[in-house]
Amino acid sequence: MNKRRLYPSLTVVIPVFNEEHTIGTILKTVANSELVNEIVIIDDCSTDNSKEVIKKTIGIISKEKTNLKFQFSDNEKNKGKGASLRKGFKLANSEVVVIQDADLEYNPDEYKRLIQPIADGRADVVYGSRFIGGTHRVLYFWHYLGNKMLTLLSNMFSNLNLTDMETCYKMFRVEILNLFELKSNRFGFEPEFTAKIAKAKLRIYELPISYYGRTYNDGKKITWKDGIAAIYHIIKYNLSVKSFIILLIIFACFIFIILRSFQV
Repeated sequence: MNKRRLYPSLTVVIPVFNEEHTIGTILKTVANSELVNEIVIIDDCSTDNSKEVIKKTIGIISKEKTNLKFQFSDNEKNKGKGASLRKGFKLANSEVVVIQDADLEYNPDEYKRLIQPIADGRADVVYGSRFIGGTHRVLYFWHYLGNKMLTLLSNMFSNLNLTDMETCYKMFRVEILNLFELKSNRFGFEPEFTAKIAKAKLRIYELPISYYGRTYNDGKKITWKDGIAAIYHIIKYNLSVKSFIILLIIFACFIFIILRSFQV
């Protein structure tokens, strides 16, 4: 039996924004995975040479791997990671989808381990966690703490026990996308997706992965503003509209009281 057929077909969705220095390498690495049937690349209106590198690399790989399918689309304006992922999901033609960032922080060699619970029929969604034992580059303490706090807050609302809600590596059966509608355009995708799979009562697994984090000099883009936005999205997508409005009113009253107390 063909070893590849032991696993479900796999589409890798790669959102790209200004990654001219890494996108060629990551495409070649993804293409070398024996599990991958299709690669979908969405360029989010990059202002560097990312699109040119993507097209050139696809041409090179396609000559060597004739059975590997590529789909490339670019946004007419910058819309954010969430919007790019939604577009990529709609183009996917495989049984399973995995999200792959365009940088070199996550290793596609992890696909085989991540897909195993799905192939075994035990999981609908698998998260790759950077915080449960995989090899990782030692970097920023405050980023680590921020990730842990966001995951904790998400778990409190969703009643899950994830260790890494913000991880890029989310692999899932493509049919689960029929259970809910994704709306977040930017980095709010992570808490929104997590909240909605929790509400859908899907079978979720988490496995350790390696992580080679970038510094800001290397091109890392996420900032403290994205952390604040993540808190907003955790609350927004885990609460009903009525509860959300009540929480906002309580929060506004709390802020008003604090501000008044400093004026006394």
